[in-house]
Amino acid sequence: MRRPFKKKVERNPDPVYQSDLVEKLTNYIMEDGKKSTARKVVYGAMKILQEKTKSDDALKVVEEAINNASPLLEVRSRRVGGATYQVPREVSPGRKTTLALRWLIAAARSKKGKSMAERLSEELLLASKNEGGAIKKKEDTRKMAEANRAFAHFAW
Repeated sequence: MRRPFKKKVERNPDPVYQSDLVEKLTNYIMEDGKKSTARKVVYGAMKILQEKTKSDDALKVVEEAINNASPLLEVRSRRVGGATYQVPREVSPGRKTTLALRWLIAAARSKKGKSMAERLSEELLLASKNEGGAIKKKEDTRKMAEANRAFAHFAW
């Protein structure tokens, strides 16, 4: 029997930008339950983005970066008759943003030498221009799905 669907968690939007997306980003950056530290990092990154883009709305840059880093296809393992195939599948909307946030934060954390707020703002700015580590990860995922297109008939 199938497992029941997971209930969606209702989150309050973040206090400054009133955005669910910024709150989700904050939660992904948070380590050891230190939300105030995570908020400092995110709001610092947003402030740096405002200065770099010379615009008032850093939230648009963040949304654009997440949209650009969101994958359309991914491969899922499927076992058929003793063999495991990498089957390309479309990505659900919730998982798109989850993967995009995960890749953006991983790319920012992999850089060294600057504060996390500076690294995150740099990665978000690059992703909004379709560049950077998160976009490379998205392209690698797409290429993997394209390469395994022959196994698409196993997706059911």
